[in-house]
Amino acid sequence: MADTNELRQRVIEALRTVFDPEIPVNIYDLGLVYDIAVGENGAVSIVMTVTAPNCPVADWLPKQVEQTVRSVEGVRDVKVELTFDPPWDMSMIPEHVKLDLGLL
Repeated sequence: MADTNELRQRVIEALRTVFDPEIPVNIYDLGLVYDIAVGENGAVSIVMTVTAPNCPVADWLPKQVEQTVRSVEGVRDVKVELTFDPPWDMSMIPEHVKLDLGLL
């Protein structure tokens, strides 16, 4: 079985294939993923948010994340928790992504 650091990197790569439909940036680089925990047994726990509590994809996006992460080799189980604490805002977008979006 892959070590947890290697598996975590593969999970991050997979998360970078999931996009918020309203913003042309993947959810990981957008700052919507708050935490990724990977257990020795291949269990992955993700804490994430969406851009707003009334976001139209609030139901769909966590399911998409779960499905995407579940397909990563070495992942045995996935738990996705949606939170609004802290609420997401534009300051959570890394500088390089803001530059790509023309926000700087």
